[in-house]
Amino acid sequence: MARKPSSTPNRSFKVADQIQRDLAELIARELKDPRVGMVTLQGVEVTPDYAHAKVHFSVLNGDAKACAEGLNQAAGFLRNGLFKRLHIHTVPTLHFVFDRTPEHASDMNALIAKAVSSKAKED
Repeated sequence: MARKPSSTPNRSFKVADQIQRDLAELIARELKDPRVGMVTLQGVEVTPDYAHAKVHFSVLNGDAKACAEGLNQAAGFLRNGLFKRLHIHTVPTLHFVFDRTPEHASDMNALIAKAVSSKAKED
């Protein structure tokens, strides 16, 4: 008899997505730490047991290190806010990690544009 595939991975993605949306709202509306400026949440990774969530973020302006410190200090406050919004048994402990992907993408775009313009000059 064939077993039905587990829906747990799909649920894990849904929970991570909901955490990302709720955290974005909590950070924008309720977090008053001056170190935390314009933050974009890039993604959330939740452990299979929902005990921990790694939250990847980028900053539009300001110091990324100070922002990470502010977010990690406010992790308990934000987790408490998630308790009120999420309807799951275990709300994960939050760990904020600065994501350099947007910076790298911008650098790559600049290099490509430079290569294209130098190629155009040669032609």
